[in-house]
Amino acid sequence: MEEMEEELKCPVCGSFYREPIILPCSHNICMACARNILVQTPDAESPRSRRASGSAASDYDYLDLDKMSLYSEADSGYGSYGGFASAPTTPCQKSPNGIRVFPPAVPPPAHPQPQHHFLILDERGLRGFPKNRVLEGVVDRYQQSKAAALKCQLCEKSPKEATVMCEQCDVFYCEPCRMRCHPPRGPLAKHRLVPPAQGRVSRQLSPRKISTCTEHELENHSMYCVQCKIPVCYQCLEEGRHASHEVKALGAMWKLHKGQLSQALNILSERAKEAQEFLVQLRNMVQQIQENSVEFEACLVAQCDALIDALNRRKVQLLSRVNGEHEHKLKVVRDQIAHCTVKLRQTTGLMEYCLEVIKENDPSGFLQISDALIRRVHMTESQWGKGTLTPRMTSDFDLTLDSGPLLQTIHQLDFVQMKVPSTVPAAPILQLEECCSNSNSATLSWKQPPLSTVQVEGYILELDDGNGGQFREVYVGKETMCTVDGLHFNSTYNSRVKAFNKTGVSQYSQTLVLQTSEIAWFTFDSSSAHPDIIFSNDNLTVTCSSYDDRVVLGNTGFSRGVHYWEMTVDRYDNHPDPAFGVARIDTLKDVMLGKDDKAWAMYVDNNRSWFMHNNSHTNRTEGGISKACTVGVLLDLNNRILIFSINDEPQGPIAFEKMEGLLFPAISLNRNVQVTLHSGLAIPEFYIQRHVEHPTSLC
Repeated sequence: MEEMEEELKCPVCGSFYREPIILPCSHNICMACARNILVQTPDAESPRSRRASGSAASDYDYLDLDKMSLYSEADSGYGSYGGFASAPTTPCQKSPNGIRVFPPAVPPPAHPQPQHHFLILDERGLRGFPKNRVLEGVVDRYQQSKAAALKCQLCEKSPKEATVMCEQCDVFYCEPCRMRCHPPRGPLAKHRLVPPAQGRVSRQLSPRKISTCTEHELENHSMYCVQCKIPVCYQCLEEGRHASHEVKALGAMWKLHKGQLSQALNILSERAKEAQEFLVQLRNMVQQIQENSVEFEACLVAQCDALIDALNRRKVQLLSRVNGEHEHKLKVVRDQIAHCTVKLRQTTGLMEYCLEVIKENDPSGFLQISDALIRRVHMTESQWGKGTLTPRMTSDFDLTLDSGPLLQTIHQLDFVQMKVPSTVPAAPILQLEECCSNSNSATLSWKQPPLSTVQVEGYILELDDGNGGQFREVYVGKETMCTVDGLHFNSTYNSRVKAFNKTGVSQYSQTLVLQTSEIAWFTFDSSSAHPDIIFSNDNLTVTCSSYDDRVVLGNTGFSRGVHYWEMTVDRYDNHPDPAFGVARIDTLKDVMLGKDDKAWAMYVDNNRSWFMHNNSHTNRTEGGISKACTVGVLLDLNNRILIFSINDEPQGPIAFEKMEGLLFPAISLNRNVQVTLHSGLAIPEFYIQRHVEHPTSLC
């Protein structure tokens, strides 16, 4: 159970959770800690507070805040909270629970920061966050098993030991907080105060509070929203934002998620069992290394003693090498033992925590944290994947003493595998008959000279940038053939190769000049497309199975040169508005092309068109598309512009300027549209004429 203790401590105060609430990133924090963050954050000031001029800080109502923002590291799954205002954060030093609160006054770091997303608190303030009653119950049971002293629930810093518990308020007080917050007068005089131990017992014997909806506090949770992955009440389904969402019975989803967590825990348990056996294996290896080392040293001493006095001058050096290998092996194995021990401790702690969570009989509370726990269990299980439970070092000493040479060669005595070639390799020879270029790829083949007997450990292949620039390494390894993809079209590359061994590096081979294709031929890329995209005609024709817009990219990107391609509209029903253009590889695939800042597009219906980038619509132009129409896209990266055409006529002015970086042909469409791609086309006449008549307008 000790491994689980870190799971039960708040990352802010470092103490066991008290009234934990669930943050949007699935992490937990004490309610009192969240209140402190609100109060301590300079920007966390509600409109009401700003209007009330002259009000003291003590009158600050942190539960009535609105328009507050809470930000977390959405990419990594480990949250970092800087407060409830949009202030920059400092780098995250993760606690054992994975989150940490930062003071808002810390200046921003010099290095890049993680990406964050923002959340707005409504009029309920912190009450809008659900309480983690499952975690609270696990903490209570753990503290009882450890006989831990109960702490005051109202101390803001370093909670003191509780002296009484109010049965009516259900709060543990230290003596100063009791005098300040629960004086024995007025209505509070009738409250019953009991010792903390008795209060803990009465709290455990009292029935668990029924979970209520965070949006409708008088309603109990009754259903589970599949889309939002939270328990909801009937009022949420009738008039709230869950009205159109798919919902399922709370009990059924409770059993389903418990089963999923149990199944994931079974897999993780097997991994932990394998890890324990692996640690035993590593510990045994330490003994084996010790024994093998002693045996090897004894053998070495026996061989050296059998030789003449010349061997004795060499014996000390050989023994030192063996001892060095011995220490190296021990260090590697011990480091791996320490690493695996830490990982196993973390895994065991997570398992014990999850098992305690499964014991809870609160469906809604369980479902509030089950998804996050399932993800953590799967992620932890994947960390014990292939290669993790494999020793990094063997226990055998692969050293062989060559005692055969005559006495006159004793000064050359050495371990066989530690011998170093005396000369560098000869320059490799390019096999021109096997070297070629295809589209924007190049394949090179080479070999060592026929009469060369020098050992070669590997080769280094270098290419320039296709524009007469400096050479750069594109391959290092033992193979004698290499294909380089992703080169620029219509470019001339210089290539060369050299060999190396422990002694040094050879001279370069002769330089080979390779020319890539002048025109870019490509198809649609099925590997990066949205799953709703339907491919046919060797990935040249696409449509969609959804009524929503879905994005598909070409399988070739461009960063230099002038490129033109067309798309023929094979089917056009109900006047949709497909979008044509270019995008980066990581553009959004489930919205119209051009909605984000990674795509540049023209979307068009049957009457008119617009240009769009980063959801900004510009240059409405009359003239639309219909069945059998042809939409052209011209990407001129030499002049950094993007132009569109419909049926060989320009559609609007220059659509976008300052185009740069690696860009892929792209289109977004729904099930009412089908298009066929035509690549590798010549530059259209209208662009050549415009380039000649207005040469400066395109630069």
